Amino acid sequence: MYFSKRTMEPAPQEETPVWTCSKEGCNSWMRDNFAFEEQPYCPLCSSVMVQNTKMLPVLVNHFTNAKK
Repeated sequence: MYFSKRTMEPAPQEETPVWTCSKEGCNSWMRDNFAFEEQPYCPLCSSVMVQNTKMLPVLVNHFTNAKK
C-alpha cells in the first residue's frame, strides 16, 4: 500500500442559499438549487423551512428546472 503525505487542497467555498428547518431542535437543511419546491417542507419533521445562507463547498446542479 502507498500512503501519500501530500496535503489536499481545501475545496473552494462560497456563500450558498439554503433552506433550514424552522422547528426548534431540528437541524435539517438543504441547498436551494437542490430543492424541488418553491417553499419546501422539512423532510424529517414536515415543518416549514426558511431561507438562509451557509458557507459551503461549491457544487454544480445540472438539473436547474427541478422546482415546480
